[in-house]
Amino acid sequence: MKYCLDTNFFIEGWNKYYSPDFCNGYWDIISELGKTGDLFVPEMVRNEINKVDDALKNWFKDRNYLVKSIDENVQKCLKEIYAKDSNHHKLVDNTKNRSIADPWVIAHAMAESAVVVTKEEKITTPGSTKIKIPNVCDNMGIRWIDDFIFIREIQLNFNCTK
Repeated sequence: MKYCLDTNFFIEGWNKYYSPDFCNGYWDIISELGKTGDLFVPEMVRNEINKVDDALKNWFKDRNYLVKSIDENVQKCLKEIYAKDSNHHKLVDNTKNRSIADPWVIAHAMAESAVVVTKEEKITTPGSTKIKIPNVCDNMGIRWIDDFIFIREIQLNFNCTK
């Protein structure tokens, strides 16, 4: 199993759930899984993370092995995503310059036969014009999970001490 990680996996995990202040081992495991090829990050995710000069950006500096570049196959997958449903273009919020990496996360997962890991939740409100990664993944037949399911799947165990 291979996992493709979304930007919010890192930002929310780093700043909230798995802060290196109290959960440094979590990030060591993420790094190791990147080295073995079990998980990766699209370059557009790294670009979003690099927009803020913080400790997470610094953590990524020495971990280029986590990052997959856009290639011809990924571009082909992105075209398929947009061709399947015109609503898929709504993944990117151009007015706020947000979610730029979202379609690339899905395209990379398609190209690599990977599972998308995201903190986003599927929009289920009838008539909603919003669309999120899980909606597009479902429409494209790509498996997606949140970080909690990811932790269970990789059989990560937390040991707490005081």
